[in-house]
Amino acid sequence: MNTLHDFLFVVYPYICLAVFLMGSLARFDRDQYTWKSDSSQLLRARQLRWGSNLFHVGILFLFFGHTVGLLTPHWVYEPFVTAPQKQMLAIVSGGIAGLVCFVGLTMLLHRRLFDPRIRLTSHRTDLAILVILWVQLVLGLITLPFSFAHRADASAMLILSAWAQGIATFRPDAAALVALDWPFKVHMVLGMTIFLLFPFSRLVHIWSGLASVAYLFRPYQIVRSRRLNVPPGQNQPRQAS
Repeated sequence: MNTLHDFLFVVYPYICLAVFLMGSLARFDRDQYTWKSDSSQLLRARQLRWGSNLFHVGILFLFFGHTVGLLTPHWVYEPFVTAPQKQMLAIVSGGIAGLVCFVGLTMLLHRRLFDPRIRLTSHRTDLAILVILWVQLVLGLITLPFSFAHRADASAMLILSAWAQGIATFRPDAAALVALDWPFKVHMVLGMTIFLLFPFSRLVHIWSGLASVAYLFRPYQIVRSRRLNVPPGQNQPRQAS
């Protein structure tokens, strides 16, 4: 049992991160035409709009909340907020974002599964990743009562933060995770598995969303007129549209 525990929380994270990074690079290099999220917005557009907006707002808050919350050392925020206060803030804000994301994801999953036309045009990997994300989100919501029970000493948050920071600094230590309740462990393993599956699913389009920030800093595009007898000095650079 200890061997399995050490593998899941010491070795498996690095396997998932390696496949996540190298697999994404390989897919972009070899299969650029699959680097997208297939659109079905002509069908049930209203349900798609509500579901997609709620899901993306919730998932972005949860992703950055987890990243900042787990990877920020305790000494950084200690002068401003105590560990129990931080855990309570995470419970409330994460719970609200989780419910928003749950409603949106449930709408998207319902749309994919129960509309025959959309189901026929959906890839099996699309359905699979939506189901996996839905299960992961449910597990995250299940951890909230356990986190609330440990709010007095913030033990759950401190254990998870220490583990995540150890993984990020290549000093993994999973010994303290033994004391965590089972929903946390299952939630963590499935979360790492999502990173493992990332390069082989529609989730790769997230890279394009992050890369679009570079669009704000794009250089000017020189546009030259096709009309005859136009002096070169009148060609003005325009911002690419």
